[in-house]
Amino acid sequence: MKRRDLLQHLAAHGCSMLREGARHSWWHNTTLNIRSAVPRHNEINKHLARKICRDLGIPEPDRY
Repeated sequence: MKRRDLLQHLAAHGCSMLREGARHSWWHNTTLNIRSAVPRHNEINKHLARKICRDLGIPEPDRY
């Protein structure tokens, strides 16, 4: 899955970028007050995308 598609999915479900780290972007779910790291790769493995969504408490993306 493309990174930009994952970021759009996160933003559509109420998550926002918390900060930029050295190798990851930290995203925050404001309603549940939890966060997760999103790597800065162009392609993100579908298993990692599912894990990020589970960590943030949002539904998994339909398309990969």
